[in-house]
Amino acid sequence: MRGNSKTWARIAGGIAGILACVSIGGAASAQDDAGFQTYLTTLRAQAATRGVSRATLDAVLPTLTLNQRVIELDRQQPGGPSIAAIPNFAPYQAQHVGAAIISRGQAAYVSERGRLQRIEQQTGVPESIMVAIWGHETSYGRVMGGFDLPRALATLAYEGRRRDLFADEFIATLQMMDRGVPRSQLVGSWAGATGGPQFLPSVYLRLARDGDGDGRADIWTSSADTLASIGNYFNNAGWRPGEPWGLAVAVPMAFDRSQLTTRLVSPRCPRVFQRHSAWKTMAEWRALGLVPQARGWPGDRVLATLIEPDGPGQTAYLLTGNYRVILDYNCSNFYALSVGLLADAVER
Repeated sequence: MRGNSKTWARIAGGIAGILACVSIGGAASAQDDAGFQTYLTTLRAQAATRGVSRATLDAVLPTLTLNQRVIELDRQQPGGPSIAAIPNFAPYQAQHVGAAIISRGQAAYVSERGRLQRIEQQTGVPESIMVAIWGHETSYGRVMGGFDLPRALATLAYEGRRRDLFADEFIATLQMMDRGVPRSQLVGSWAGATGGPQFLPSVYLRLARDGDGDGRADIWTSSADTLASIGNYFNNAGWRPGEPWGLAVAVPMAFDRSQLTTRLVSPRCPRVFQRHSAWKTMAEWRALGLVPQARGWPGDRVLATLIEPDGPGQTAYLLTGNYRVILDYNCSNFYALSVGLLADAVER
């Protein structure tokens, strides 16, 4: 071997350092795996106390290993209040309410119309809202995630950042199996959302519905069950039949916003609700000079709050109580606005 001896010494030292890191990393990983297996005994006891059958526990727990990718993804999530500036809504809207998703939504709206009409009659939730949620969550059932739910949820519970939440969702997954849901269907996002509506397991247990009459709430392969489950969720969350989610409006250039700051403080995702104004009736908003851009005014007594997601001079929205039902599904203004706009475009 030719070359400077000092250079080769540095290279050899570097290789030794890398090998040491690999060794330390391997040891840490082995320690995590051992800790995870120990933690599974705690989860087993909790699940048994909650009525999960021994057969399900014996079938699932011995198969579980720690999923480091799930931990990485969870640690990338915000850990507390962010002070970063909120971006404009327009780029998000272009991505999530584009021509392709609208076209597929209109096709789904037509093909599922009979079922949708029946669900709307039962729940009062508009057909287009159900389709928009389905499209926004999973691109109408095309993209539902590939993580094994029991493994992902047990990993998140072990990690401990939100242990109580994910331990409960892990146990709910086992309860789904006790109800007859096969393990092969229990796949979804890294954080435990599953099926066409992307329900967490606890939500599935409470609100999933059989929409095609076969006796099962199959939100993975049945569009009827998926839509019936979404409709039931919105009905349960307080959707008001006959009231729009909101409407796009133009705000006068000289509009005085100084008296419109909300005094309400939401216990859930307060930064989302801080962007909303004080509530006024539609008649009051009309008197202030706001002008609808697409649909006409709803009833004068309907209450609404104003949001200007891209700032003054751009499209603003008056949001009704039904908008808050969409936020109950996913507490993000950009998400809820996109669902409403996609719903409007789908039924147009």
